[in-house]
Amino acid sequence: MNSQFVILFSDGACSGNPGPGGWAAVMQRQSNVFEIGGFEPATTNNRMELLGCLEGLRKSLSFQSPIKYYTDSSYVLYGANQWIHGWKKRNWRTAENQPVLNQDLWQQLDRLLQDVPKEQIDWKYCKGHAGIPGNERCDEISVSLSLKKSIFLFNGSAKDYMWDLQTLPPDLPWPQMNSSKTKKVVFSYLSYINGKVYRDTDWKSCEARVKGRSGVQFKKTHSATEEMEVLKSWGLPGSTKFS
Repeated sequence: MNSQFVILFSDGACSGNPGPGGWAAVMQRQSNVFEIGGFEPATTNNRMELLGCLEGLRKSLSFQSPIKYYTDSSYVLYGANQWIHGWKKRNWRTAENQPVLNQDLWQQLDRLLQDVPKEQIDWKYCKGHAGIPGNERCDEISVSLSLKKSIFLFNGSAKDYMWDLQTLPPDLPWPQMNSSKTKKVVFSYLSYINGKVYRDTDWKSCEARVKGRSGVQFKKTHSATEEMEVLKSWGLPGSTKFS
């Protein structure tokens, strides 16, 4: 294995959240820099963060060198290193027995990392918008792509690259996640019955729809973003109309 690290940054952005989104990854291996990115017409910020991680690691792992990976996403850090183990044990269900959001991408990441030694990837938290060149460049790419703006993706020698990826952030502790004891305001109650999706604003109305019926799915959400993620976890497009 090459003793020199691959430096990897990734990021994701969403115009509207939910809305059109972009993801980006920037990496340096020895004296070469690679930029990759993509666009999705209807997505969420978390999904774009995760896709940037997935594609960035896919590319970086092909170099078969240790990786210093920097992300400003708590969702990616905790999901990839802690939550995913419980999800797998519960057959991709959360501790609340709900389908894991963005399950398709988490499963791809799980397969990608299956045979990768744990010590090969050094997962590091990078504070966003703090002047770190790799993070700033990923943000620029992902935001531009989310807005459907044309942007050049660099692939060449580091000496011709305008950003200094060797300027790395200090080692920081991962940010603390919000306490699960904090009560969230309910945004909606979704139910999926016989091919139709219903949206209620109170549990009593949703309960009346689903009670005593087999084969139905229902889920409480706390934001428009979470609504879209629930729909996708049910195999439905984010633009699905409610009945």
